[in-house]
Amino acid sequence: MESITANEAKTHFGSLLLKAQASPVGINKNGKAVAVMISAEEFENINALKLELLKLRAASIDETQTIDGAHFMKQLLAGDLD
Repeated sequence: MESITANEAKTHFGSLLLKAQASPVGINKNGKAVAVMISAEEFENINALKLELLKLRAASIDETQTIDGAHFMKQLLAGDLD
């Protein structure tokens, strides 16, 4: 993955947009990775994969692995799960 500085991203934003259409571009600030720019299509693909994973996980849950939502929220708000 190509990486550029935040300053380069700012001054060459149009070029950055074009590069991100082909492959992810890392953006560094003060020598640290702070962001990755990806195409809208890649972002949509990632979200679709997340949704499929969530569906698979939900399908594998049986009744013995669930709890009452109201009871859980009460415990959560009371700080019992911290």
